[in-house]
Amino acid sequence: MCKEGTVRRWSGGKERIRKSIFNSQFSILNSQFITSFVQSVPLVFGKEGRSIHKQRNEIKVFDVNGVPVNVKQYKVPHFPNRVVYTFFRPPKAERAYRYALKLLSLGIKTPEPIAYILTKKNGLLHVSYYVSEQVAYGHTMYELGRGGISGREPILKAFAEYTAGLHESGIYHRDYSPGNILFQYENGETRFCLIDINRMRFGRVSVKKGCANFARLWGQEPMFRLLAQHYAAARRADPEKCIRWIMYYHARFWKVWARKHGMPFDREV
Repeated sequence: MCKEGTVRRWSGGKERIRKSIFNSQFSILNSQFITSFVQSVPLVFGKEGRSIHKQRNEIKVFDVNGVPVNVKQYKVPHFPNRVVYTFFRPPKAERAYRYALKLLSLGIKTPEPIAYILTKKNGLLHVSYYVSEQVAYGHTMYELGRGGISGREPILKAFAEYTAGLHESGIYHRDYSPGNILFQYENGETRFCLIDINRMRFGRVSVKKGCANFARLWGQEPMFRLLAQHYAAARRADPEKCIRWIMYYHARFWKVWARKHGMPFDREV
């Protein structure tokens, strides 16, 4: 069982409170290095580390005693969400940490969680951070959405079966988009890893709901037909229904996305 440590520091009177929960059983770094690094994150994030993603939130990689560590900074939420995340619902960083522990306990690969850090200002959630292992998976599902399916059938079959396995285990990633699914293909075997996991649901996943989970993926119709066939086989479902559901939910999602972004809808996105 994972043991946790807690670090609390107060600075600036009542203006800022920092709370950190860290995984003292992280298998690569000992607890001394974890504690020291976690305490420093809010102070060094803006000036150190290598940025690998920056939009509303930013992700950086830090070298901690020779080990690459991934830190995601969640920006200050809008005011209503600051209230919600302070008093009624766990913040995104905390959910990512808790869900990572749950996924790993279920045998699902995700970067090992190291810590989450919450800062408060004027009594409400401010900036937060999720700290995890930096994994070496070299591919994302974006790659399979470009071009045809020739030569990629084994990976697509493995992905459909992997997704079916998640759903059969009651795991539903609500942001199952191409960049959040990493994979490695070596010696005829495909291994997957889930990231950006703060939006998860655990519980029964029907076949129809499972088919809707493919909606955010990119690709051409033959790819989705192949995924539907293998997904249906893995879940002992009707392949024709799976094809219809996957194509319907995929088109619906991307039509809404295109309308919001003022772009024409193209099924082969």
